[in-house]
Amino acid sequence: MGNKEKLLDIKNLKTSFRIGDDYYAAVDDVSIALNKNEVLGIVGESGSGKSALAFSIMGLHTRARIEGNIMFKDRNIAEISPGALNKLRGDEMAMIFQDPLTALNPLMEIGDQIAETLILHRPEMTQRQRKRRIIELLDQVGIPRPEYVFQQFPHELSGGMRQRVMIAIAIANKPELLIADEPTTALDVTIQAQILDLIRELKEDMQSGIILITHDLGVVAEMADRVAVMYAGQVVEIADVYTLFDRPLHPYTRSLLNSVPTEGQDKLHVIQGIVPSLKHLPREGCRFAARIPWIDDSAHEPRPELHEVSPGHFVRCTCYKHFYFPEESKEGQAHGVT
Repeated sequence: MGNKEKLLDIKNLKTSFRIGDDYYAAVDDVSIALNKNEVLGIVGESGSGKSALAFSIMGLHTRARIEGNIMFKDRNIAEISPGALNKLRGDEMAMIFQDPLTALNPLMEIGDQIAETLILHRPEMTQRQRKRRIIELLDQVGIPRPEYVFQQFPHELSGGMRQRVMIAIAIANKPELLIADEPTTALDVTIQAQILDLIRELKEDMQSGIILITHDLGVVAEMADRVAVMYAGQVVEIADVYTLFDRPLHPYTRSLLNSVPTEGQDKLHVIQGIVPSLKHLPREGCRFAARIPWIDDSAHEPRPELHEVSPGHFVRCTCYKHFYFPEESKEGQAHGVT
């Protein structure tokens, strides 16, 4: 990847929401960096804090308490004014949302919706230049007959087409940071592959840093350079994509990978239990301990920290050294871990 230039540097980010009289952290002490021209995959089940993290970076939480630093190109965007943030959003940083139906305005033509971000961030453009740019964008995201689609309303388009419009809006001003929050969840496999190809092309074209949030490990394997695995608001493992798939260490990462169907597998591993709700998250000890009850309590750290086990490969808690699947014999447990 040559010389790595840091684009985003998140340090000790804590995003808490109020429930009753108390605040509960949905993102709890997360530190992650993203380089230019890199795809960072963020993986985890629903409720692990992935979207809360994305919305924190974009400054889209209205009622959350945010602590820690979000350095974007050497500016702490966690502390800048809403006005300054609005200037960045849609211009230098942009987001592709999960559900285009709720993100698009049903009463506005597609062309006008894309025009909004250009009018805001490129006021010097004439109406003609703007229209030309919008047609170019629709074409770039693979929408056939862009002049016709320009005048259509969201409900007249298929899900895949709406998702492409969302991407056109996100990339209109060639952002340096692009966050894609489950961008292909509701789409069928063929369209999903096209959208991912498109995101990959954009990375090449714009040299942007991309955060790709997903629960789909196949998407991560195909798209990401590095991967952060989140569980219950914390990063439990982070490594480059090859290391993560070749030598996953954290019990949660291994459980996720083990629950993906592979050829010749008799039965899938099912992870016990569910991600606890925000209010009932264990705030002490290893947060994954309750879901691997066959592992002795002594295997966990009282205050689990991220340990660098090899260059760039970090794992939280010491329980990874003692983990095995109940269906395996205990001898095979340590997975080559010393």
